Amino acid sequence: MRVRVNPIDCTAHGLCAELLPEWISRDEWGYPVVDSQTLPAQLVKSAKRAAAACPTLALRLQQD
Repeated sequence: MRVRVNPIDCTAHGLCAELLPEWISRDEWGYPVVDSQTLPAQLVKSAKRAAAACPTLALRLQQD
């Protein structure tokens, strides 16, 4: 599973980085910077929570 961000939909609320700091950081403008590698199994639950909490639904989880 991989975490993806739709840059067009994202408005830099930063909630994803707060809920999944192990995998998502923020750039100088507050937009998410996502690790493009396969998500470790122990972070899947947190990633699902972060995707569900995204106010613009810009954060997505994609099966490998």
